[in-house]
Amino acid sequence: MRKLQVKQNTKHLAVITFRMNLLFFAVFFMFSLLIFRLGYLQIVKGEEYVRELERTEEVRVNTSVPRGRIFDRYGRILVDNQPENAITYTKMQTTKTAEMLEIAQKLSKLMDQPLNKITYRDKLDYWILIHPEEAKEKVTKEEMKAFRDADEDIETKAVNAEHDRRVRERITEAELAALTDKELEVLAIYREMMIGYNLSPQIIKGENVTTEEFARVSEMLPDLPGVNTTTDWKRVRLTPLAILGRTTVPSKGVPKSDLNFYLARDYSRNDRVGESYFEAQYEEILQGEKSVVKNLTNKKGQVVEMMTTFDGEPGKDLVATIDIEFQQKADAILERKLLELKSFGQSDLLDRAFLVAMNPKTGELLSVVGKKIEKNEETNEQYVIDYSYGTFTTAYEAGSTVKAATVLMGYNEGVIEPGTVMLDAPMKIGNITLNTLFNKFGSVMLDDLTALEKSSNVYMFKIAMGVGGRTYAPGMRFSLAKGTLQTMRNEYAQFGLGVPTGVDLPGETLGYQADPDTDVKMLNLAIGQFDTYTPLQLAQYISTIANGGYRIQPRLLKEIRKPSKDGEHLGQVVDEVTPTILNRIENSEEEIAHVQEGLRRVYFGGGGSARRQFATADYTAAGKTGTAQVVYYGPQEEKYGTDTINFVHVGYAPFEDPEIAYAIIYPWATTDFDTYFPQGNETARDLLDAYFELKKKYATEGVTTSKVTMPIMRASTEKLDEDQAVETVNE
Repeated sequence: MRKLQVKQNTKHLAVITFRMNLLFFAVFFMFSLLIFRLGYLQIVKGEEYVRELERTEEVRVNTSVPRGRIFDRYGRILVDNQPENAITYTKMQTTKTAEMLEIAQKLSKLMDQPLNKITYRDKLDYWILIHPEEAKEKVTKEEMKAFRDADEDIETKAVNAEHDRRVRERITEAELAALTDKELEVLAIYREMMIGYNLSPQIIKGENVTTEEFARVSEMLPDLPGVNTTTDWKRVRLTPLAILGRTTVPSKGVPKSDLNFYLARDYSRNDRVGESYFEAQYEEILQGEKSVVKNLTNKKGQVVEMMTTFDGEPGKDLVATIDIEFQQKADAILERKLLELKSFGQSDLLDRAFLVAMNPKTGELLSVVGKKIEKNEETNEQYVIDYSYGTFTTAYEAGSTVKAATVLMGYNEGVIEPGTVMLDAPMKIGNITLNTLFNKFGSVMLDDLTALEKSSNVYMFKIAMGVGGRTYAPGMRFSLAKGTLQTMRNEYAQFGLGVPTGVDLPGETLGYQADPDTDVKMLNLAIGQFDTYTPLQLAQYISTIANGGYRIQPRLLKEIRKPSKDGEHLGQVVDEVTPTILNRIENSEEEIAHVQEGLRRVYFGGGGSARRQFATADYTAAGKTGTAQVVYYGPQEEKYGTDTINFVHVGYAPFEDPEIAYAIIYPWATTDFDTYFPQGNETARDLLDAYFELKKKYATEGVTTSKVTMPIMRASTEKLDEDQAVETVNE
């Protein structure tokens, strides 16, 4: 018996020992897991959680920092900021509706608030807010119980939404009309307060705040928690140049289409942002940085102190490549010639004109002009508005201006070589006759230079046929090798025709490429009467020839600078944009130089198509004229299908060392096919005269872009506010 008891005790002790060991192991394992987890959190995830903590403690506050200004290449202000008094309200997480309403009522006694932003929905919400008992009686409990019982699976959220809908539906027009002007003013203030986000100042009134209003509110700030008086910045344009773009106003804020994009970058919904062209392209540089505030909270999560950890920073200034004085002269030249052409008969279709001037070696855009004739529907009077963005968002047939590219294509494809002579005479292809305007019925032998000088269509047709593997014979059955059209388009693309130019502005179009229903129509591509090109593409094309074969990216940005320290000189250069070479054409230097000589003869040769305008110039230049016979498809739909003419001109100067290259186009200029119109050539001559006159003037006055400390100058006294209505273009 004693042995049995000892055996049982031993067995019991072993069980206890096993259990203790198991318990110790479990405790050890759990502590090991805890230590491992703590190590993981501190070492691996430590920085991430610290950043997360900072994100919850630090808030970017929507303080109004000045947006970066925009200058022209010589330091003239193009887009400025105008300071104005503003009254703001900052809502806390714990702020109650009743408190906000009380503050709105106090503010209504201190300032006048416009009522134009109040919506019908605002009035309904406000009526419910100030008449809670009456609103409650609009819908009975029994009614909502019946609604809920009709659908057992309906969610509480949906029931509440239906209740609110019925309440609003039953508020009468008479009840809304009973809202007094003073109550509406309180509503106008209250709605602005509600728009804001927690801890982010919301502008309650930022326009036309009088000195008296500013002073009264400032004096009462201790009794107005969350309210502050500060300075806001209004965007002011000093030029109507549309490609500089516009910004939204705080009442509009971030465009809905880009809301998620901006919110992910710490923007607020009511931030002023660039919404078009240059302002939009460089939004992140111009915007500036908001101040950062750290909120200290108590155990209840209430903010007890706000500490500024970063004061914010104004946006950086941008120096554009535009010479605004040259821009204004080019603007006046193009408008004058456009109206001159419009004054002639058979110009019903003409409503626009474009001019692009750029430095062919750097891609810097010196002048970008677009003009559009519109009509006042009430007075029936015509007026001209800026359409500069049409230089890269609209495209047209360019006519004979592309012939320099056609000749270079002929060299590259082995169809001709410099000096090749061909017969210019009417071509008979089936029942179609193709000829050249200067030689409609005769026969003359031409080399490539004379073909450019006199603008021979036949010479270009034969080059295109050679690219397609055919040699002309009168009455021949016509067809071109498969892939000819794409080969030709690839050749033109080397110059920037029909492809993106790379310009630093959004919305660029590539032009239109049609599918020819016969091979004969492919020949028209060689004389610029098939595909369409933008004025900017034409400027890039002629620049490529002018600079020796390099396609340079056109750009509007020259420099990024820090904000001015003294208000008299531009700030320090942060970044200077350098030229970007997109590609080099496949022709040799000798071939390019040969074509350049042909373009010089267009201006100064005995039979040059622009000799009449350029023979007396005291500078050297080169270029190509063009008249494209096209079919109208513009804004006047009732006139679709009308035959008309585009006047086009491209060129560059000085011939030996080009500084400026340009493209000019008057689409649908006339339906008169028998009269000579010199306006395209005259525009080019007037443009170059203005350029070289300004060059002399700048040299005399010491105006240059190379100064380390560039003085700030005013471009004009004209002011266009950010909220000024945009003049619309009927494209």
